[in-house]
Amino acid sequence: MPFTIATWNINSIRLRADLVTRFLREQTPDILCLQECKSPVDKIPADVFAAAGYGHMVARGQKGYNGVAILSRLPLEDAGHIDWCGRGDARHVAARLENGVLIHNFYIPAGGDIPDVEANEKFAHKLDFLSEMRATFRTERPERAILVGDLNIAPREDDVWSHKQLLKVVSHTPVEVDHLGTAQEAGRWTDVTRADIPEGRLYSWWSYRARDWDAADKGRRLDHIWASADIAAAAHSSRILRDVRGWERPSDHAPVLAEFDL
Repeated sequence: MPFTIATWNINSIRLRADLVTRFLREQTPDILCLQECKSPVDKIPADVFAAAGYGHMVARGQKGYNGVAILSRLPLEDAGHIDWCGRGDARHVAARLENGVLIHNFYIPAGGDIPDVEANEKFAHKLDFLSEMRATFRTERPERAILVGDLNIAPREDDVWSHKQLLKVVSHTPVEVDHLGTAQEAGRWTDVTRADIPEGRLYSWWSYRARDWDAADKGRRLDHIWASADIAAAAHSSRILRDVRGWERPSDHAPVLAEFDL
């Protein structure tokens, strides 16, 4: 069952419901995983997405913060969630397709502005979150699984506009990159995007602060699609839809897509 999966930090699913439906109409992914929905589940405009052909939804929500949702044209069942760090945040949800593939949708904490666990509790939370992911993957090795989401880390030097200038900036610090890398290694996850596009600068996020984000092009690859070792070879055709960042009233993230022949 070949399918296309997309991940996109939408930065308010209600505010940008029209952008979601435009994306669904133009790109027709089979599955769309959204982060930072900023909405209780019962306020998500599921009927709008169902009218666009996406009648299946699994979600976890909060008012004004966090929030993750999986929209699908394919039947799927709710596979639960993990309350990472025990805070009650809506930062993870899982769904299982009829072919047995398990999809994890993550929204990892951004980590604040100061990369110091003593001075910045948000940064400590981010590292703790990643440590829990690593421990979980070590004890429950993923099989027939896909992990997507806004992981809020750009791990490679060519995943940021300036490796040297961002080494002390949250999202690209060595300690974050190390924590993400050990979590990935623990689960034997393959970074599908970089497996398909191994060379060159690649970004999925551009700050709202840039007056002309496109010309400045000071981006970071914060959004990821991973596959477990047993199905990684089935992934192909990865892409980041940079043009979506330029739509009217956009999210500061662009959608990332990959196809799987399963």
